[in-house]
Amino acid sequence: MIFMKKINILILLLTIVISCGGNPDNNKNKFEYKKIEKKDDFLDKKSEEAVIILNSNDLMKFDKNELRVLEGQKITLTLNHTGKMSKEIMGHNFVLLKKETNLNDFAQRAMLARENEYIPDGDETIVYTKLIGGGESDTITFTAPERGSYVYICTFPGHYGLMRGKFIVI
Repeated sequence: MIFMKKINILILLLTIVISCGGNPDNNKNKFEYKKIEKKDDFLDKKSEEAVIILNSNDLMKFDKNELRVLEGQKITLTLNHTGKMSKEIMGHNFVLLKKETNLNDFAQRAMLARENEYIPDGDETIVYTKLIGGGESDTITFTAPERGSYVYICTFPGHYGLMRGKFIVI
């Protein structure tokens, strides 16, 4: 009985290995990598303004999990809420945190800061948008901080676990 199970497993494994083979020329274009010829537009010239559009939705998601800018560059960031729920139920904001900020501690305090659109007192943010609901947007303009990797989040209660990304300054 055990011998038959081992043979069946061996036959199954051989079938998988054989079926993954085939003519390599037929698979030639399946995993082709393309060289990117052009950098992101806002990285081409330091003197130009970086215009960033960040969308959020009713599923607690940002449409980008990484933003790249140049050190000292003027940034105009627009946060759009593409959903339909009100800000009282599914509000979103963009909050750029300083490098040394403890994310979990900040987010826990943010949940208690309802009267300030979930931005806690302190000096841990670089910049943030207002809290917006479905169909709304907010635009902020700021200068990119020094080189490094920063975290951005939504501070509406419970959102930072899903709604966060990296803001990379090069």
